[in-house]
Order: sequence, then C-alpha cells, then structure tokens
Amino acid sequence: MFKRLPLLCAALLALAACSHDNSDSGNAAPPVAPTTSTSATPAASSSAAVAPAASTTAPAASGTTAAAATPSASTAAPAAPAPPFVDTGKWVAGKNYFLIDPPQPTSHPGKIEVTEVFSYGCPACNAFHTTADQIAKSLPADAVMNYLPAAFRPDENWPMYQRAFYAAQALGLVDKTQDAVFDATWKTGELSTYNLKGNGLKPKEAWPTIEDAAKFYAKYGADPKEFVGIANSFTVNTKMKQADDLVKAYGVSGTPTIVVNGKYRLDTTSAGGYAQTVELTQWLVAKEAAGK
Repeated sequence: MFKRLPLLCAALLALAACSHDNSDSGNAAPPVAPTTSTSATPAASSSAAVAPAASTTAPAASGTTAAAATPSASTAAPAAPAPPFVDTGKWVAGKNYFLIDPPQPTSHPGKIEVTEVFSYGCPACNAFHTTADQIAKSLPADAVMNYLPAAFRPDENWPMYQRAFYAAQALGLVDKTQDAVFDATWKTGELSTYNLKGNGLKPKEAWPTIEDAAKFYAKYGADPKEFVGIANSFTVNTKMKQADDLVKAYGVSGTPTIVVNGKYRLDTTSAGGYAQTVELTQWLVAKEAAGK
C-alpha cells in the first residue's frame, strides 16, 4: 500500500486538480500561474482523469432540477461580443473536451450556461479562480457564468464550504464574495482548513465551521444567526444533495472543471493549460450559439 499523504489535495499547490480520490488528476497547467499559457499536451489518458467510472449514475430527472442544483449566475461579468464559430479542428471531442451523456438541463432559458465545478477548499480551484473570473468576463451577452460547489472531499471540509456557498447564495452574496472566500481560505487563513504556515491539514477540531463562515459573511451584510439558520435549513440541505447529484451527472472526477451548457466538460488538462481553458470555453460557447 502506498502511504496516504496528509495533504490529499496538496497545500503545496503543486497539484492542478483536486480529485475524488487522494491523487491529483494529472493536470499539466501550473496552478501558481493561472494567467500563463502552458504548452503541455494532454496525456492520452486524460479522459480517464476527467471522466468518472462508467458506473457513475446520473440523478433521476424527478429528483434533480437544474434550477435547484445550479448556482446563481454571476451578474458581474460584462457582455462581450459573441465570437463567430469556426471549427479549425483544433479542439477535439474526447481529447480536449468530453460529451456529457445524457446532457443535463440548464436553468436559464435563452442563455448558454458556463459552470465551474469547484470548492473553496480546493487549492487547484484557488489557483484557477482568477482564470474563472476571466472566463466570466469574456462571455457574450447570450451566456451566463455559474458556480457549482462540490463536496466529494469531506476529508478536507468541502461539505462545509458547499453549505456556506448555498447560504450565501440564498442571501444574494455570492457575486460579491466569490474571490473573497478564496482569499479567506488560502491567504488570510480565516476560513482555512489547511495549516497555511506548516504542512498538512489542521486538526479537525480546528477546521472552520459554518459559524465561522457566518462571521466572515457578516462583513458583507449577513446576519450571523440568520446565515447559520439558512445554512442548516431543509432548502440548503436539498440543494447540497442536488448539487452532489449534478456533479455526478456531469461526470466530474476532479476540480476545477468547466461545464458548458450541460453538454460539454473540460479542464486544464484536456484543454492544455489555463489560457487554453479560456479559449476552449469560448469556442464551445460559440459552438452552442451557432447550434453546431
């Protein structure tokens, strides 16, 4: 048996993705340089890193609705001109991006949804979040940015971050706190599960709680007691379950992952780097807009 590392999603930030198991998904792009293009070519096995085992099942249509499971759209991104769709053969299905079968419903009629599957507790997502911001700002008027928090790493406190996200969403705070929560988790340590001044995770009793998250969101106008009440409500519990189902239906095995309109899945490995992830996302949005 191999030795199980204490930092399964790596505080060293050498990983480029946080995965379901205790390994990275092999992303080639360096997480410390999100604005730098990489020339790494995705390995032939990259589809295995991005797609889950064939036994992964999609949620029943009656149990999960896109409106309930998909986070609110970002309103901060300005509308960019819609690029024309041109297929030069650069992006290949099954290599650079993967078809989601069956396609999942979306929650914004008339809009093309771009969803980042992420966790505030994922170091690779922290490294990628400025690129996610870049994607949001680059979207044309007929597209919208969404955020879907994953919770498949309870060993790193991800369910707490997911719960906090949905409480913040209910209070209309996500758009103005998305980057701030990453900073509180990875810079100031206010919401950190990792020992930022040492190695590994903090002792479990020192992990941030939903009450700690409430104190953080109070700086953005939330009432701490109300925040905790919403976080522990039936509505949020339901959204968390639906989000978990949707992550499975998307075929996500690591974060960050980008999903375009419930049909296509990609990550920095398959795209070839951070800059390429932005470019490929824009291309898939244009593809959807063109009805191709």
